[in-house]
Amino acid sequence: MPDNSTMDGLSSPEAAYKIDSGDTAWVMICACLVFLMSPALGFFYAGLARAKNALSLMYLTVLSVAVVSFQWYLIGYSLTFSETGTSFIGDSTHFLLRGVGMKPIPGQTIPASAFMIFQNMFAALTPALAFGSAAERMSLGPAIIFIFVWTTLVYDVITCWLWNSNGWLYKLGCIDYAGGIPVHISSGLAAVAYAMVLGKRRDYNENVNTPHNVSFVFLGLALMWFGWFAFNAGSALAANARSVNSLVCTHLSACTAAVVWVLLDYRQTRKWSIIGLCTGAVAGLATITPGSGFVSPSSSLAFGAIGALICYVAIHYKHKMGIDDCLDVFGVHYVGGLVGLILTGIFAQQDIIALGYPEGTSYDIIPKGGWLDGNWMLVPYQLAGIAAVSAWSFVVTYIILLVINMIPSLYLRLADEDEIIGTDWAEMGERAYAYLPFDEEINSRSSNEDNTNVVIDARSQSSRNKSPRLSKLKKLLMVDRTTVIKGVPDLIEKPVLDYGQQKDLGAYPLNSFAKPTGGDLLQKAPTKVQEEHREHEPVEFNHHPMSYNDSNKTVHVENVASMPSGSSTGSSEK
Repeated sequence: MPDNSTMDGLSSPEAAYKIDSGDTAWVMICACLVFLMSPALGFFYAGLARAKNALSLMYLTVLSVAVVSFQWYLIGYSLTFSETGTSFIGDSTHFLLRGVGMKPIPGQTIPASAFMIFQNMFAALTPALAFGSAAERMSLGPAIIFIFVWTTLVYDVITCWLWNSNGWLYKLGCIDYAGGIPVHISSGLAAVAYAMVLGKRRDYNENVNTPHNVSFVFLGLALMWFGWFAFNAGSALAANARSVNSLVCTHLSACTAAVVWVLLDYRQTRKWSIIGLCTGAVAGLATITPGSGFVSPSSSLAFGAIGALICYVAIHYKHKMGIDDCLDVFGVHYVGGLVGLILTGIFAQQDIIALGYPEGTSYDIIPKGGWLDGNWMLVPYQLAGIAAVSAWSFVVTYIILLVINMIPSLYLRLADEDEIIGTDWAEMGERAYAYLPFDEEINSRSSNEDNTNVVIDARSQSSRNKSPRLSKLKKLLMVDRTTVIKGVPDLIEKPVLDYGQQKDLGAYPLNSFAKPTGGDLLQKAPTKVQEEHREHEPVEFNHHPMSYNDSNKTVHVENVASMPSGSSTGSSEK
C-alpha cells in the first residue's frame, strides 16, 4: 500500500527499485486471498441474518466484486492513483488501464498491473461491507447502480486523498497502513446512511436478530481471518520484514480481541458465545488494520483489547441511535477503524516503518511515528482525516441513495409482502434451504382458505398502468413490483423434529401425498406409496358389503370376518 512511509522515499537514491519476482508473486497471492474475503463476508453476513435472506447477502458480496472490478478497469484506478491528478481526485491518465503494465510503480519492486489488481480487491470489498446494515429489507436491483456510483464518488475520492502522493490527506501527514480510512471508515458511515434511508425493518421491535446459521458465521470468520493476513501483510507490497511484522500484529490483535469479547459476553450472559468470539476477532482485525505496518507486536495487543472493549460497548448501545444497523457494520467496522487510527497516532514507531525501506536508508528520510516518537501532531492529523472522510462518506452516500430512490423503478426498500417472504424468494426466486417454508404470517393469512396456492401480489394501482418498456426495465433490475409469486410447494416434513418423533427417510408421510420440493431420487413414487397404504389398511366388511349381481339371482356376501374358518358362505336365492 502506498502509505506515507513508502512514498516519502521516492526521490532518494536508495529508492531505485527494479522488478522483484518474489515481491511480485507475494502481491499476486495476496490479491487472490483478499478476493477470498468477499465470499467469506457473504458467509459471515448470511449466517448472522435470517434464513430467508441468506442468499441475497451472498449475492451482494460477489456482485460487488464484479461491478467494482468493471468500474476499476474503466475509470476507478485512474481516478484514484493517477500521478497527474489533483489533491482531490485523479484524472483520466489511466482510463481503461492505459499505461498500466509491467513497468514498476515509482518506488516499488512490483509491476503496476500487480498493484492495480491488489487495490481492486480492496475496492471490491468496501461497498459489500456497507450492505450489512441494509440486510433483510433492501431491493437488490438498485444495488448494481449504487455500487458503481458509490465506488466512483466515495471510495475513489477518499482513497485518492490518502494514498495518492498528490492527495491532501497524504500531504497533511495522516497515515493509514492498510485501509482504516478508505475501507472501514467509509463503509461504516455509508452503512449508517443506507440504514437511515431505508428505515427500520417491519419487525425491528420484536427482537428477531438471532443468527440463523452459526456455522456460516464461523466459516466466514475463518476465511476472513485467513484473507486478512494478505489484506494487511500484502500492503507492504513486498515480501520483507515489514510485511512479516504486519502479519504478526494482525494475528495478535485478532486473538486478543476475540478473548476480550468472549469474556465480556460471559460476564453479561454467563454463556460462552461463538458469535461473540467471531465478532470480537473481526473487531480486532478492523482495529489493527490502519496500524499493522506502523506499530510493534506488543502494541498490537493494546489495539485488540481496546478495540474489542469499545466496539462491544458501541454494539450494545446501538439501540439508542434509533437506526436499524442489522449486522452491526457501524459498531464493528467504523468504530474499530476509528479506534485503530487514533491508536496508530499514539503507537506508530519509526523503527517499524524503517522495516519497509532498503538497508542503509537514512533515518532522516524515514518519517517519524506517533507519540512514542515524540510526534505529537500525528493524532490531530488522524482526527482530521477521520472527520473529513466521515462527513464526505455519509453526506455523499445519503445523496446517492436519495437520488436512486426517486427513480420509480429503483425503489431501495422492499415491499411489505416481499419483506415478509424474504429477499431470497421475493427478489431472486431462490432459497438457501429447500425445506424453508414461507413466513408464518403469510401462511396464517391463507390458513382459512381451502387453496393450495398462495398468491402474493405486491402491485399497486399506479404500478399497473406503467408502460411495458418500464416493466421490462424493472424486471431486468430485479425491482419489478408487479411480480406475482404463486404455487408455494408443500413440505414433506417439518424442518425440526423431536428426538422421539419417527422419521421415514424413504417415503412420504402416510397422511400426505404432496410432491417433494427437492428431487430426491431415494423417495418413492406417489403411486407406490398409495399401494402400500392400501395394503396395510384394515378392511371392515361389516361396513363394506360385497354383492354379486346376475341376471337371474343376486348373491350377498357379508359378515365374512365373523364366520368360522372352513365354513362356506351362506347364500339365498330370491
